[in-house]
Amino acid sequence: MTLTLLFVIIALALIFDYINGFHDAANAIATIVATKVLTPFQAVLWAAFFNFLAYWVFGFGVADTVAKTANTMEINLVVILAGVIAAIIWNLFTWWFGIPSSSSHTLIGGFAGAAIAHAGFSAVNWYKDGKAGEMPTGVLIIILFIVIAPFIGAIISYFISIWLLHSSKKSVWPKVFTLTLMALTAWYIYNQMLFYGEIKHPRFDSHFLSVVLEPHNIKWLLVLFIVFSISFFCLIFSSLNQTQSTAWLRKMQLLSSASFSLGHGGNDSQKVMGIIAAAVVVYIHTSGVAMEALPTWLHVALPSKAANGEEIAGHMPSWIPLACYSAIAAGTLSGGWKIVKTMGSKITKVTPFEGVTAETAGALTLYFTEHLKIPVSTTHTITGSIIGSGLTKGVSAVKWGVTVKLIWAWVLTIPVSAILAALIYYLLSAFIH
Repeated sequence: MTLTLLFVIIALALIFDYINGFHDAANAIATIVATKVLTPFQAVLWAAFFNFLAYWVFGFGVADTVAKTANTMEINLVVILAGVIAAIIWNLFTWWFGIPSSSSHTLIGGFAGAAIAHAGFSAVNWYKDGKAGEMPTGVLIIILFIVIAPFIGAIISYFISIWLLHSSKKSVWPKVFTLTLMALTAWYIYNQMLFYGEIKHPRFDSHFLSVVLEPHNIKWLLVLFIVFSISFFCLIFSSLNQTQSTAWLRKMQLLSSASFSLGHGGNDSQKVMGIIAAAVVVYIHTSGVAMEALPTWLHVALPSKAANGEEIAGHMPSWIPLACYSAIAAGTLSGGWKIVKTMGSKITKVTPFEGVTAETAGALTLYFTEHLKIPVSTTHTITGSIIGSGLTKGVSAVKWGVTVKLIWAWVLTIPVSAILAALIYYLLSAFIH
């Protein structure tokens, strides 16, 4: 029965991942569809491809954070099952009404709510100090980033918009600023790179390929490429007429939407990976079967500390990330057209200019938070970025009535998902022992 329950959880988690894909497809394609750079069908193909490509770019930091939402030694499989079912119900409800709520937070809320129903508030990891140089983790940090992530997206988007607007003027100072920013970015990213001697498990014999294709380095090289692409446009912006600049911006939207889709795939797929990993660890704990006695595809271990304080690396079989990235890409291919309408036109009027600035800001925010191993909402991030871009045209350019409704959906997602999961847990517990 326990093994069957594990299989059911894995299947439902992948279904949730699929729903997450079409629910959040709007995040990556709304602006590119609204500006008619791509047709809806072309846009979902574009986004789905980069959702899946994220498999080779991102590590498992966010997955580890999600897996440790609750103490796996204090919960059982019914807790995880209830959390996943609650997350699916809330996602389908908000999709049906075209509300761009957070799939990430409904999963966290569901997991935490079921854990509280099972073992009380102590079962949830509310706050944990991070290792030296790393952010603290826990549900409270995730809740905090409900506010911080869209705020970061809005600030970056506003900054990029102002940067582009000044670069359109025939003045030398915007070019000086751009060149200075390029130099500072190159210097910072060089210092963040891992070189061959620092890479624990090089992928290739070639030092160059091992460094360039190390997941940690790929993210930073993508950031460098994004900043340099916008910088190059800023250097030539003042010499372009309106038709030429619009044509350039439309091409740049392909880059910005691809960058955001990478971040979306890397951020959101990891959350489901974390849930599946937690389910396998709980199964091993509750079944009493030693991991060595299980088939290799069930050999999962979360990062931990040994008795002497030494860090023990986690392990996850490759089928879990492959299945999760495939599921979210398939979901994105299905599209979420009700939410596309909200994101693409109801917050502020979106042109190629707003599309580039919002998607670029959203992508940079997702890369930054993934680097910190913090699961954030791609929905909140892109919404904040769209608002930040719209603010450059004045406060009245943002449709605050719609925005306030979205914020209410964000605020309610975790508590509603938690309560729903708790109720489902009590119901399931009456039938599953």
